[in-house]
Amino acid sequence: MRSSRRSGVDPFIVMDVMEAARKAEAEGRHIIHMEVGQPGTPAPAGARATLAKAMDEDALGYTVALGLPALRERIAKLYKDWYNVDLDPSRVIVTSGSSGAFLLAFTALFDTGDKVGIGAPGYPSYRQILHALDIQPVMIETAAEHRLQPVPSDLPTDLAGLMVASPANPTGTMLDRDAMAALIETCHANGTAFISDEIYHGVEYEKKAVSALEISGDVYVINSFSKYFSMTGWRVGWMVVPEDHVRIIERLAQNMFICAPHVSQVAALAAMDCDDELQANMDVYRENRRLMLEGLPKAGFTKIAPPDGAFYVYADVSDLTDDSRTFAAEILAGAGVAVTPGLDFDPERGAGTLRFSYARATDDIREGLERLAKFMAERV
Repeated sequence: MRSSRRSGVDPFIVMDVMEAARKAEAEGRHIIHMEVGQPGTPAPAGARATLAKAMDEDALGYTVALGLPALRERIAKLYKDWYNVDLDPSRVIVTSGSSGAFLLAFTALFDTGDKVGIGAPGYPSYRQILHALDIQPVMIETAAEHRLQPVPSDLPTDLAGLMVASPANPTGTMLDRDAMAALIETCHANGTAFISDEIYHGVEYEKKAVSALEISGDVYVINSFSKYFSMTGWRVGWMVVPEDHVRIIERLAQNMFICAPHVSQVAALAAMDCDDELQANMDVYRENRRLMLEGLPKAGFTKIAPPDGAFYVYADVSDLTDDSRTFAAEILAGAGVAVTPGLDFDPERGAGTLRFSYARATDDIREGLERLAKFMAERV
């Protein structure tokens, strides 16, 4: 049967690594997972208990396309609590994960052939979704001196949009207020739509991440319950859009998704008040980060920088390999540790980088680092 040109997107390499790790586990091996950006913890207990009660009392059919009003109001309150931003709940749209939000945002903002800037290294699905929509991703090669984040001088003037992430995947670096403001001001001056992926907000270590909404209301902001709220598989997220774009997104959401999963919205609303459990998860990430920043250099991965947020360490391994995909496969086979090749995040320079995730249990991180040190010692 025929297939479309737009379907020819590249694979999401980390998912291929996950499959290779699954096959190894099916053969009886114990694999330490440092490849996937997924918390090792379940949704908060309060969220699960609330949903169990709701399942006994409610048919949980369709919600309205924009999401449960109570959840939209609670998300708006989060912006007051976290950023001191007064946000009208009508601007909040509940989505099927951040991935659903990307589809809605890109479809609402851009036409076929438009150019959208993406910092490299960056989350690979940005460019693949754009490709599938016949929108042209423009990879912006970021510099180490800018913490691998784009700066205004990097931006072509003919961009229809710019996508940024802070904290970023795969680097964990953040834009401070001045850096975020400079990008937004440049985009506004050039007629470029600004989209801020804030999915890792809440997972920060030394300072709070800046939301684009602290600087301007004329932006798209995307977030999710996947990371800080530990709800990856529930597929529920949100976006905040300018007031005059709400109806645009609503029409698209009605037709593309009908609504985000009702059960996930119920759980998400309850999860937002499970502060003690969520902060306990953060204590785990802080300890894991400390272990990684100590253990990776001891294992031979010396070219790393401390992440400001998220739960990744992005390592320059160009002194060790010029083929990160093969190197990752060797580490999986030899050490039983799954890691992600940098090619996922940077097609040009990613052959010399690896991403290590530390979102799992601390005991797993300790064992993974021990295995990596042993593997690298024997490799030399």
